[in-house]
Amino acid sequence: MNDYFDPDKPIRIPLEDTLDLHSFLPKEIPSLLEEYLSECLKAGIVEVRIIHGKGTGFLREKVHSLLKRSPLIESFHLADETGGSWGATIVRLRKL
Repeated sequence: MNDYFDPDKPIRIPLEDTLDLHSFLPKEIPSLLEEYLSECLKAGIVEVRIIHGKGTGFLREKVHSLLKRSPLIESFHLADETGGSWGATIVRLRKL
């Protein structure tokens, strides 16, 4: 058995209904978001929470811009106070 890290082998991360964008670079967000939402739909997850943080609003605006153009999206809105308020967006996906 080989226990060393292979940088060419994809790492499997469990799919959840929340995606926290804090650890990603802004340039990674478009492809990450598209792939994440697509995989959620395939898994039957139709509502997700995207955590973009409060900060200056740059990342929130970028996420909302991408969501507006995506054919996978039925609707989206900022989370309520218990879900992150204006630091997170709740997204409803179109069922396949």
